[in-house]
Amino acid sequence: MAAVEATIMATAMPAIATSLGGFSLFAWVFSAYMLGQAATIPLYGRLADIYGRRNVFFGGVFLFLLGSTLCGFSQSMPQLVLFRAIQGLGAGGVQPIANTIVGDIYTPVERARVQGLLSGVFGVSAVIGPSLGAFIVQYGDWPVVFWINLPIGVAAIIMIALFLPEDIETRPRRVDYLGSILLMVSTGALLLLIQATGVDPPVMAAMIAVVLITGTGLALHQRRVTDPMLPLELWHNRVIVGGSVGSLVTGILMMGVTAYLPTYIQGVMGGGADDTAVILAIMSVVWVLGSTTAGLWLPRASYRRIATSGALALIAGAFMLIVMTPERGPVWAGIGAALIGVGMGFSNTTYMVSVQTSVAWHQRGAATSSTMFLRFFGQSLGAAAFGAVVNASLFRQVSETSRPLDHIMDQAWRARATQSSLALLTDTVSMAMRNAYCLTGIMALLALLLALNYPAKLGPANQPRLK
Repeated sequence: MAAVEATIMATAMPAIATSLGGFSLFAWVFSAYMLGQAATIPLYGRLADIYGRRNVFFGGVFLFLLGSTLCGFSQSMPQLVLFRAIQGLGAGGVQPIANTIVGDIYTPVERARVQGLLSGVFGVSAVIGPSLGAFIVQYGDWPVVFWINLPIGVAAIIMIALFLPEDIETRPRRVDYLGSILLMVSTGALLLLIQATGVDPPVMAAMIAVVLITGTGLALHQRRVTDPMLPLELWHNRVIVGGSVGSLVTGILMMGVTAYLPTYIQGVMGGGADDTAVILAIMSVVWVLGSTTAGLWLPRASYRRIATSGALALIAGAFMLIVMTPERGPVWAGIGAALIGVGMGFSNTTYMVSVQTSVAWHQRGAATSSTMFLRFFGQSLGAAAFGAVVNASLFRQVSETSRPLDHIMDQAWRARATQSSLALLTDTVSMAMRNAYCLTGIMALLALLLALNYPAKLGPANQPRLK
């Protein structure tokens, strides 16, 4: 359900915006969902450690399905943005808690294989999701894009209710409500600040003040409460630190490929949208193959070996993107993206398995959710960082146009431009993209350093299963 939601909207949203009007809110339909999801992931994880996985999972799925239902009844874009935010608030408890449940019911050795298989769900959705969205809006009615979640969600609730017994240790616990509010506000404000573009200075200053005040208040509050929303002792574990920070780094790196490789292929190389679709599909498929291979290999190897192999693949892919030129064509870009996909599959599977295996049941929800939150946070941070690098590079370079990216992606402008002006613009944008891919290379090197930080011989086969 979470995987399809992430891909089906890409092709359906233009038709939805046309039907409802209000294209100025187009980006907010995605941002509202992502902000709601990311801001609540740590909260759901901690609540799952207190009240059990089933009840928290049911709550998250119910809220997600409520938002999905309301989205289908939207009569305007403002309504759709509001209902997508509700959907996102529920989504924060779907994927993280599902991953936590997997961590609970499998041994460390089995967990590696199953996490690899779970990645296959996202690989399949990356291929069929966009096509399914296009099919629905062309031959059906766009509300079905949202309502398709209903039978899947109901089936998930029924199956968890029937097949997941829970015997929760009863002891006095107090929910840290103040910490929950501070966590959601500080996280949401920080993500909103990262994604903000073209905001007036007073508004930007107010957002920064909210982040600083709530973030400082959260840090001070967590030191005083008995059951904090963010168990800081988790960060005393070397393996958890490596897996969590690794998720942040790979989240940043991924945005350099998914957000800007299509622009390079279509704008700088002059390729078509079909070239981009094929390359991103190949990246998704090899990502799945990498995850599956890592899951099968992990029981006989160490975390360091698998994570290092993934980091080396990331470095190789980043190098190909850095030295990429328009003359090398989409095939070169495809090989670079495929290497990135393999590296992501190896790395993320290792991060998740190592984190889940390093904690007991009462902390596994928080550990899993924090790892996934940092991945989402990395994606938001990566989008802002890569955008800043590209824009700064374009600003410093000499160009005959003030909107180089808009013009190079405009087929009508390319058709009427002279050969010399098109070549100059292509070189300008290519250099800016190369600077952005240098940032990808830096993230890949950081992934290698984090991989080498794992204990030399530690792996799921020799790591005890904590209750």
